Amino acid sequence: CTHHVPLTVVVRSCLPASVMAVGKNKKLGKKGKSKKAKIDPFSRKIWSKVTVPALFSNRVVGMTPVTKTIGTKTSTDGLMGRVFEVSLGDLNKNAEDSAFRKMKLVVEEVQGSS
Repeated sequence: CTHHVPLTVVVRSCLPASVMAVGKNKKLGKKGKSKKAKIDPFSRKIWSKVTVPALFSNRVVGMTPVTKTIGTKTSTDGLMGRVFEVSLGDLNKNAEDSAFRKMKLVVEEVQGSS
């Protein structure tokens, strides 16, 4: 059955929207907002390899996520200035005795395509 019965709306009070309290009317504060589809933030990321200077025996420390290049915001800008805290035992092969020491490494150069 596809017959539509018209609804009758009865207005009991005629106050303008600016006079009504926002806290009382739930739909008053949500004017013009639309729900956006939530996407996974990691779908916009790429993984970059973190390498350290030749001073240490283990050159590759790990991988880090960075946002892809979009418009004028490049992925290299997102990497510059990042600080990595790595134990000295992970940086050198035979450094079990100094593994408790931590080194803070700051990204100063990014190589490769962005």
